[in-house]
Parts: sequence; structure tokens; C-alpha cells
Amino acid sequence: MPVVESTYKPPYFFKNGHISTVYSGLVRQVKGLNQERERITLPDDDFLDLDWSYSQEKTDKVIILLHGLEGNAQRPYMTGTAQLFNKNKVDAVCVNFRGCSGSDNLKYRSYHSGATEDLEAVITHVLNTKNYSEIYIKGISLGGNMVLKYLGERNEIPKEIKAVVAVSVPCSLEGSAKKLHTFENRLYHDRFKKHLVDRLRIKQQQFSNMLSLEELNSIKTLYDFDTIYTSKAHGFKNGVDYYTQCSCLQFLPNIKTPALIINALNDSFLSPECYPVKEAKNNPNVYLEMPKHGGHAGFIDKKNVYYNEKRALEFALINS
Repeated sequence: MPVVESTYKPPYFFKNGHISTVYSGLVRQVKGLNQERERITLPDDDFLDLDWSYSQEKTDKVIILLHGLEGNAQRPYMTGTAQLFNKNKVDAVCVNFRGCSGSDNLKYRSYHSGATEDLEAVITHVLNTKNYSEIYIKGISLGGNMVLKYLGERNEIPKEIKAVVAVSVPCSLEGSAKKLHTFENRLYHDRFKKHLVDRLRIKQQQFSNMLSLEELNSIKTLYDFDTIYTSKAHGFKNGVDYYTQCSCLQFLPNIKTPALIINALNDSFLSPECYPVKEAKNNPNVYLEMPKHGGHAGFIDKKNVYYNEKRALEFALINS
């Protein structure tokens, strides 16, 4: 499908990508959403916490929402989407990846950009325990990469999955990692690294036989984190092997479900490889929208409903 022309026009002050990114991540609030938590057991006996919110009217539609690096189900980009869909007769389940719900997970492993086995477990749980005939999935950043990889790496997916929306997606994990290590992104990099290392420090005390204190203290960059922890804990040779195997870019040609990618051109986290123009043009199921503005998950719009949230609802209902 050819590239989709974007109609997004942010308020003037938010044309700056960094301002829209920071405001959306640290300032935005979404109020009035009631969530109910459910804990599910995964095939390896670890767990995931799911936070549900519901339409006021009975519905057979649900959206599964996937957060980004060090996010959770209460982030405004999750609750904002859930609230909009609830108001439009769609239930929502916001997924907390392993260790992201406020309770540390049980295993040495946690979550990563390519952990589609956990997404599959969520989808299976929803299908087995609820009466939904239509499922939509929306992922932000890391979650966007995960769901696109999920769609493209499997020969068959459940027929109930009607549409997917992926926002601010690091389609090339290595390219995005290199961008995050540049001076422009130093503050983001350091914030991510601090959160990741702080949580890993707690895990190290429980799994000292798998990660030494010396290894933990040697982590100075996000690349170090992926080399020392992410890759080894999840069965990859090293950080580059993890990036290579888990980048969704290689899986886009195989996608058979309608999928919309929204990546802003002023997203400082994304490298040129993260704008898959060729893949979109060659696959009628992949729609690529590249707004000039929006930063990283910062598509600020009127009445605190973000542009990407409106587009997600529109895309889901068109393909329902």
C-alpha cells in the first residue's frame, strides 16, 4: 500500500519533536479511566498483569494495548487510547510486560522488543476466557515492534485479530539504538538506562548466580544493558544478535493483517531504517503514515485526545 498522507497538525508550540515527546511522557494526564487488574500465568509459570477497562455498553470488540520501554498500563498513551475506545463501544486491556506492573516478575528473564510469546499468551487468554469476535492491537514504540513482529513471523494468526496499529516504532532496533546513543538523545538515554539498571539491581540480588555485581556495575550505556542482560537472559548471542533477530522490519513483507504504522519524521529515536517505505509500498496490508511532527509518541491534539489515538480508532473500525 502506498504511504498514507498524514493530516496531523499539532499546536504550534508542539511542532518541536523534543517538546512534544517530553510533554507527552512527563506532563500529560488522563483522568476518569477505571481499570480492573487480572493476573495471568504464563506457560513458563511467570505472570503478567492485565489492566482491563470496559465500554458502558455490551460489546464483542476489544483492543489489546502494549506499552514501550519501561512503560506500564497506566501511562497516558495507554489509558488515553483505552478511554477513547471504551467511549466507542470497545473494551480495552492494557498489558503490563513482565516486571512492569509494580511487582517484579518471578524469572531472571523479563521483557524485550521481540517477546512475541508473551503477546501470544495474552491473545490466547483473551480468546479462551472472553466472548470477543473482534480483536484490535495497538503497540507504542517497543510494543509496536513486538506486535508487527508477531504478525509477520507467524503463518497463521487468530481470525479474530482484525487490525493492528503501531506508533513510534523502532523498526530497526540497531538503528534506533544508535540514535539513542547520540548526544541529542542523551537525556532520554540516561533516563531509560537508570530505570533499567535500578530494576536489574533488584533482580541481581535474587539471581546473583546469573549476573555478578561486577557485570551489573559495568553497565554504562543501553547497549551495555542489552549486551550484558537483555541478550543473555533471553537466548541471544549478544546485543547485536538481539537487535537483528527481533527487529520487525524483516517481518513486514509477511504481514497479512491490516497494519498501520505511524512514525513521525521528527522522532529523534528513529533512524532512517525505521521508515519502511519500500515495505509499505510492496505489501497491501501495511500502511505507513509519516507525519512531519509528533516526536516520539507525542501526537498532541485537541481535548487531550491524541492524533494517533483517533487514527487507531478510525483504522480499527474501518477494518472491523
